[in-house]
Amino acid sequence: MYGYIKGTITEIKSNSIVLENNEIGYLIYTANPYAFNENEIYKVYLYQMVKEDELSLFGFKKEEERELFLKLINVKGLGPKMALPILATGSIPGIIDAINRENILYLKKFPKIGDKLAKQIILDLKGKLGNISTDSNIEETTSTVELRDVLLGLGYKEKEVISVIPKIPTELVIEEQVKEALKLLLK
Repeated sequence: MYGYIKGTITEIKSNSIVLENNEIGYLIYTANPYAFNENEIYKVYLYQMVKEDELSLFGFKKEEERELFLKLINVKGLGPKMALPILATGSIPGIIDAINRENILYLKKFPKIGDKLAKQIILDLKGKLGNISTDSNIEETTSTVELRDVLLGLGYKEKEVISVIPKIPTELVIEEQVKEALKLLLK
């Protein structure tokens, strides 16, 4: 099992990256390949999946992402290819918050997650994610998590989003929060 590989990103595809280390290019499936830049050096945390007919590497920018991924793939009916889109479209604090608050609607927004699987995720993981650090600079509420997810989904970088969120009034509805955030981001 690999812990991580440090190397240069040589290729970015829609669902994977190629990381070169010692003249070997590793194909690594990742939640958000566009979070990486070509020709830059990264430390990518890994999970190696071994099956009868498949050997795959899954990569993560942060160790916390890998920890959450490992918890998710242990849920009955949820494999690595279903766990990656969850990490791609949701923030770590948002996912943990949704599981702990039994927010089925939040979990159902992820691809291929229906009512039954959302309930299974909550059943298997509620209260068991406390050891995953979220390492966030802003207080995570359901409102800020949702706003962050929307802004990240629009293609803004985490740094930009974190700098804007504290300036947005939390009492506004999400649509108004997004409008206010976009005004600040476009300045």
